[in-house]
Amino acid sequence: MSRIASVFRQTGHKGLIPYVTVGYPSIEDSLQVVPALAESGSDIVELGIPFSDPLADGATIQKASFNALKNGITPKLCLEVAQKLSRNIDIPLVFMSYFNPILNFGLDAFCSGCAESGVDGLIIPDLPPDEGSELENIAKKRNIDLIYLLAPTSSDERIKLVAERARGFIYLVSVTGVTGARASLPQELNPFIARVRKVARQPLCVGFGISTPEQAQQVAATADGVIVGSKIIQLLENDGITAVADFVKQLRQALDSGKQ
Repeated sequence: MSRIASVFRQTGHKGLIPYVTVGYPSIEDSLQVVPALAESGSDIVELGIPFSDPLADGATIQKASFNALKNGITPKLCLEVAQKLSRNIDIPLVFMSYFNPILNFGLDAFCSGCAESGVDGLIIPDLPPDEGSELENIAKKRNIDLIYLLAPTSSDERIKLVAERARGFIYLVSVTGVTGARASLPQELNPFIARVRKVARQPLCVGFGISTPEQAQQVAATADGVIVGSKIIQLLENDGITAVADFVKQLRQALDSGKQ
């Protein structure tokens, strides 16, 4: 069992997965905020590799990626940051990247770098499972989980394919659209989770739009974990690391108090 999958072994425990863009606002901020996230109750941290065309991301993460690229952040630097982080924290790290930077780096070289840097998984929004077998096989040899995404519009065939191939957990996109904090969650979310649950044995984690402890608790009533990105980036940008840590503690408390 991978380190990511082991997060969900404890009965009733709900996974908390915050996202940060590597190098935003600076590399030093990344090196400080990730340990703070771990100490505040996070189970996994998702590290975003900045890309010039982040098609799945809304304005907040697009801006963070743009500025990180201006700061000179590259996949190589992201690997170096992950290596430093993995020496100081004991929770899994997952890279979120688009396929182009990984392909340009070299699939085998990138997965080798991930293994050496202590990265446990990959989330690639623009890589569907029917096109992911090459990277999937390379990653598996390095004990790296390739985490696939499903959306409310996913067909039964796509859900079945992802259930056969995903490792670690399955990333459920709560809405048809891009990332970003939202005032409310869609009514069709619970039926969507239930539809995937009938087929998949992997833990199901929901992202896109979760921005309050109340929303996190609501999602965790039917899902196995929550992923929070844009709200974390906003707090980091406007209020600093202490505010981020306090918010994550609130999320952790909400998830724990909602245990059945």
